[in-house]
Amino acid sequence: MPGTVLITGANGSLGLGFVQALLASHPEYTLVATVRNPSAELDPNTAQLLKLLAKHPKSQTHLETFDLGSLASVRAFADRIATKISSHNLPPISAIVCNAFTWSLTGQKLTQDNYEATFQVSHLSHMLLVLKLLGSMDPAAGRIVMLGSEAHDPARANPLSKLRAELPTDMEHLVHPPADGPEGVYEWGFRRYGTAKLADVVFMWDLNGRLLKDPKLSSITVTCMDPGGLVGSRAHSEQKAGIRRVMGVVNVLMPVLRHLTSAVRTTADAGRDLVALSVGPEFRGKRGYFAGRGEAVSAEVSRDVGVQRKLWDACFIWAGMSGGETVLVEQATVRGEDV
Repeated sequence: MPGTVLITGANGSLGLGFVQALLASHPEYTLVATVRNPSAELDPNTAQLLKLLAKHPKSQTHLETFDLGSLASVRAFADRIATKISSHNLPPISAIVCNAFTWSLTGQKLTQDNYEATFQVSHLSHMLLVLKLLGSMDPAAGRIVMLGSEAHDPARANPLSKLRAELPTDMEHLVHPPADGPEGVYEWGFRRYGTAKLADVVFMWDLNGRLLKDPKLSSITVTCMDPGGLVGSRAHSEQKAGIRRVMGVVNVLMPVLRHLTSAVRTTADAGRDLVALSVGPEFRGKRGYFAGRGEAVSAEVSRDVGVQRKLWDACFIWAGMSGGETVLVEQATVRGEDV
């Protein structure tokens, strides 16, 4: 029976591509589209999302609001969705798509929880959301989809930044980073983005291992998809002026380039790929890292079990989680005591 598909950042560029593809190809699913600002008057992105939803009046769609920059907001939202599912007002969750992100290319930004914003919005809050909603998922075929990026791999040079992703020796620097270095706020901001994406990939491998050890949850799978370079993304508004100009030119050429390379993508094409990983029958039971729909190799460090455990335990503490907040048996060891 088709269930609920939940996507964060539904009014973002990729989010809109996903929503359009899901409603067109899989209208049998119930869509929960989440945004931070639900006002069409105050947020033109939300206005665009509402117009898209209005084109599919027969589909079961729900616009929900919560702020990934507030752990209290994430908790309240997850509890609200869990209650709707337990009371049969929503079907069980078939897929959670952790799409929303932010970056800080013009200087460090903090959330309401006083954590570095890129890491909390892109990773920490999504981890909390997923762990709280595991008990509301279809245990036989539920899917969790994280969003990756080529920038997650410290072994690969990045043409947009001199600094590469890096999980610091002192994990506390992920949420309370020191001042940006002499390379400049853009370079450090891009490193924070790449590092948050690396954390998402680490989480994907780690959570898969924990789910497989839990008899009740072992059929739930986690994938991570690199959507490619989305040259038409509105997120590029924070990029350097020169990069924005290049992106604009490439975007104009996309009708031709989309047939020649997968390095740059349209949000519509990437949205269709994301729908396939989320609900497509060909990806049922699949786990791991993908570039679009193709299997890909993630950063070597992402598969390091020691790194996985260290990051998990730190995030468990930062999110203020307790054992009662998730049905997952394999949780964490915090301060030497099993949670």
